[in-house]
Amino acid sequence: MRTVSGGEVAGILVAVFWAILVSFLAVALVRLAQTLRATTKLVADVTDQAVPLLADASAAVRSAQTQIERVDAIASDVQEVTSNASALSSTVASTFGGPLVKVAAFGYGVRRALSGRKADVPAREGGRTVIVGRTVSAARRKNRGK
Repeated sequence: MRTVSGGEVAGILVAVFWAILVSFLAVALVRLAQTLRATTKLVADVTDQAVPLLADASAAVRSAQTQIERVDAIASDVQEVTSNASALSSTVASTFGGPLVKVAAFGYGVRRALSGRKADVPAREGGRTVIVGRTVSAARRKNRGK
């Protein structure tokens, strides 16, 4: 029978260690390969779904741009109508405003004159008369409060 020397035991231990290490590395490489395959499939799926989504988003942006152009056109038309209405309003006010005020003042004066005549009421005594530019004397000011 042959005896095993210390060098041979060390060689066997190194060989077993390398076999275990190679086994762990092989398992790690297999798992890494599976992860890479899954990642490749995921990226392909995302790409397949992203392209139609981007096309839809692009169509939505184009549609929004068209709607914004329409709203802009409507807003400019409304602004033009508003300015035309303002011009018409000022024209009507300047054309009819002065004469209408005069007619209203004349009508008020006529009503006031006729209402005083119908009642046959004598004119109010003690009414105040305001004369622009004149001051009231001190004696009249004292009698005012009574």
